Amino acid sequence: MNKLVAGALPVVLLAVLIASFLQFGPLGLLKTAFPPVEAVAFEKVVLEDGRIIAYVMNDGPDEVTISQVMVNDAYNKFQATKSTLKRLEKTIVYIDYPWAETLPLSIKLVSSSGLTFEKEIAVATPTPVPDFRYITSFAMIGLYVGVIPVFLGLLWLPFLRNLSRKWYDFFLSLTVGLLVFLLIDAFEGSLELSSEMPQALQGVGIITIGFFLPYLALLAISRRDSASAVKKTVAGHTLKLSYMIALGIGLHNMGEGLAIGSAFSIGEITLGSLLIAGFMLHNLTEGIAIVAPITKHKSENVLRHLLVLGLIAGGPTIIGAWIGGFAFSQFWSLLFLSIGVGAIFYVIVEVLKYMGNGPQTTLFTPTNVAGFLAGLLIMYATGLLVS
Repeated sequence: MNKLVAGALPVVLLAVLIASFLQFGPLGLLKTAFPPVEAVAFEKVVLEDGRIIAYVMNDGPDEVTISQVMVNDAYNKFQATKSTLKRLEKTIVYIDYPWAETLPLSIKLVSSSGLTFEKEIAVATPTPVPDFRYITSFAMIGLYVGVIPVFLGLLWLPFLRNLSRKWYDFFLSLTVGLLVFLLIDAFEGSLELSSEMPQALQGVGIITIGFFLPYLALLAISRRDSASAVKKTVAGHTLKLSYMIALGIGLHNMGEGLAIGSAFSIGEITLGSLLIAGFMLHNLTEGIAIVAPITKHKSENVLRHLLVLGLIAGGPTIIGAWIGGFAFSQFWSLLFLSIGVGAIFYVIVEVLKYMGNGPQTTLFTPTNVAGFLAGLLIMYATGLLVS
């Protein structure tokens, strides 16, 4: 108990010091001499027939009061679950407004100090509700985008099995190229989403936690499994590698589903359709990455493993489409994207370690370098459709 008190004492004293400084120190005096710092962030806007529902949060350090609401530059009546918000507090603003479908919409919240906080919707369209029609529609989108293309990509297994060791290493290197491209793409998406979310949620912190969480967890699991004699066999290791690749790709594909679902939920039908076409071709190449490590794996249950691998890699696309379409959350979207980045990074490291234990004395043979560059070029070419 004495050790516990000794360990907690510095923390308690520091908390008292900070509280005293904020209340009586220079910062407390300065705050009385300057106007409050107000910031309001829109988390989500739902459009119903004749009504707008805005979910907002106090993103600033000071208390803020929502006093007026403007829609398309005209003041409008509103109701809020809470008008005065302390730091990080949330409220729901209900606005009765006959918005017109397919037309742009501008929503402004006016604080008691006169500051305005705006949310623009390029194309107004009813927000999807989780009924049978939309649930099945988003499920079909995830099926077309993630599940079917990944399973089609797995059909390359017989072709890859007939390759020599040199070309086997080529396709392993191609796998690394595919994964590196996915890694950078997911990381860029994480940074972009982080810049759009409330600053108080500390997007960079979410990215850091999300990255290290799967990487360290998978690393710990791998170290534990290495103690088993079964896991030390080449066949067991390559199969586990394929499952790790499928998991990393699945987390990435969940991010793709989020992007498509959220695009349709805000009325960006053209964008959503382009994303579907682009991701279908994009995900076809991911099948190579999944099956490349097990081309030399001989097992009676190979079809069962391929079924599970395809579901792990493609199934999360459906879940992502549901989340993006019905309950899009910047926090959870960013966390899932960051987890995907960490998982993919772990897989890249494991594939390189596996290749380094092969008969080649170096990873940087002309064949391996060509395979790596081919993987990058394939993902770039298929990514052009997404752009």
